[in-house]
Amino acid sequence: MANPAAPAQLPSANLPPGAPAAPASPGTAASPAAPGATVTATLSPAPTTAQSASPAAEEKTSGGVLGSNWLIDKFRKGGPIMWPILIVSIIGLTVVIERIFWWGGRWFRRDPKRIEKVFTAIENGDVAEASRLSRGSRDPVLRMMWNGLNHQHASLQGALQVAAGIEIKRAGRFLVVMDTLVTLAPLLGLLGTITGLIRSFSFLGNEELAVQAVTGGIAEALIATACGLGIAIFALVPFNFFTSRVSNLEFELQTAATNLEVMLGAQTAAREMEIAGAPQATGKGSSI
Repeated sequence: MANPAAPAQLPSANLPPGAPAAPASPGTAASPAAPGATVTATLSPAPTTAQSASPAAEEKTSGGVLGSNWLIDKFRKGGPIMWPILIVSIIGLTVVIERIFWWGGRWFRRDPKRIEKVFTAIENGDVAEASRLSRGSRDPVLRMMWNGLNHQHASLQGALQVAAGIEIKRAGRFLVVMDTLVTLAPLLGLLGTITGLIRSFSFLGNEELAVQAVTGGIAEALIATACGLGIAIFALVPFNFFTSRVSNLEFELQTAATNLEVMLGAQTAAREMEIAGAPQATGKGSSI
């Protein structure tokens, strides 16, 4: 009866005397074959070399994007002052994007040809047509002119000033916020510098952790300062640009208001002269 634990055997081969033995397969025990002896080859499974990752390597690879993100790493090293700096940066970015969209829409709302038509109608003495042309427009200059034309009998100058003030306030919205951010961001960075230096000097007494703690505190100070200055620079450029745009809009409103007052004043004076000259001509005709 065959033993089940016995290794598998290959068919034996009879070799002539003096002939070399066949090379053994990998994993077999090679032995010199005697002349006329029967060669038996034994097969054994190849050793497995499966390697498993170490727990330390798994922890390094399972850190994800957050663990290897450079920005998040610098944010953590910047200390607790980085949270106010982050809030300031988010507010500044939101305001800049909102103002870009507003001024872009204002550029498409401009209607200089319609403004020229309004002035032409006023010059021709057709105030009703000028009011009709300026009604319902989204151009700030036309809105101001419509307000003045519809309140010229009460106070033309006052109506123009109120309408111009409303348009300038809309254009200058959030500029105070940007001005505050430009000033606040470097101050927060300076505060982070102070807290980082305080943290560095607090560890000088401990010789074991002195070098590592001091370098960490200095890194915190530099990171906070760099972030504060970066936010201030980022907000300063659009702040100056939007301020210049508000100044240009104010000049356009003042120019249109002045032209409107002059043209309406000239028409009113001419109308008064016509009314005053009519009785004189009638009196002269009756005396003749």
